[in-house]
Amino acid sequence: MPETVSVMSFNIWQEGTRVENGFEYIADNIAKIQPDIVAFAEVRNYNDTKFIPHIIEVLQQRGQAYYGYESTSTGIISRYPVKDQECMFGDDGSVTLVLIDIVGIPVAFYALHLDWKHCSSYLPRAYDGTTYKELPDGPVTDVQKLLEDSHASYRDEIVELIIKGANRKRDDGYEVFICGDFNEPSHLDWQDNTKDLYEHNGVVINWENSKAFEKEGYLDSYREIYPNPVTHPGFTFPSDNPAVEVKELAWGPKADERDRIDFIYYSPGKYIRKAQSAYLVAPHSDIVRGERTAYTGQDPFIEPANGWPTDHRAVLTIFEVEKTEIEKSKHRK
Repeated sequence: MPETVSVMSFNIWQEGTRVENGFEYIADNIAKIQPDIVAFAEVRNYNDTKFIPHIIEVLQQRGQAYYGYESTSTGIISRYPVKDQECMFGDDGSVTLVLIDIVGIPVAFYALHLDWKHCSSYLPRAYDGTTYKELPDGPVTDVQKLLEDSHASYRDEIVELIIKGANRKRDDGYEVFICGDFNEPSHLDWQDNTKDLYEHNGVVINWENSKAFEKEGYLDSYREIYPNPVTHPGFTFPSDNPAVEVKELAWGPKADERDRIDFIYYSPGKYIRKAQSAYLVAPHSDIVRGERTAYTGQDPFIEPANGWPTDHRAVLTIFEVEKTEIEKSKHRK
């Protein structure tokens, strides 16, 4: 029985194709870190290559055994057997759900890649969140206008449906993880202590999707461990990538556009009750206003193996497994 379960949320930027040797870097970094479960965003299956079976095959060549099924846009691989898979939604947001058996622990694991349009956190930075052009009238700081713009995306509709489904799985006794690229920040990162940082321009806002997860008892594992967004901002986008020109990485090149938009949520359950540790996986450097710069936060980093395939930082969380409940379950049988 494992003592921990490690989970990685990994946006792979058009399946690694935007970086030379990007696919190899995806495999190299998974082989280095050896997470138990990986949630992928931006699975594309280019050139009729089935990404999930392909990455499983290449990891096998590196001595790492994983399971998973073919999928598009989002995808999941697991070191433990995958019993079933469901793929939902389409171009405006993708969700893959798998059911995993971790040596008797039933797990419902969701990988999300939500709508990239109406990324309203760009508005206070004087950029449109769909066209990513500069706003002629400057920053938008009215909270109601920001929330209205965010509602114009399909993120909230998908999150509502996912929470309903996840709650049913939780009620049925599954441990539940909801991971991926949400294309929206957390309310935990946009409060009084950050209103004058990162070009929030005084905005304090309860981004509604993160609030929805919180209301239903799902924990943001990174903020569980590092609750202070000033000392540990945990930015996941944009990630510096030395193999790519900065102009390809920055969507708002005159702004401080850094945000945490990749998450690993979970619901403390019978067996998995607590996040033990969390890391960012990416080069330990930053991009601010279209320039490469040193990373100044205290977040712990895992440096990439060989190279980095993406414009996002991956997130890795390690969870404790409660063996007492497992032993009780065995005795009941």
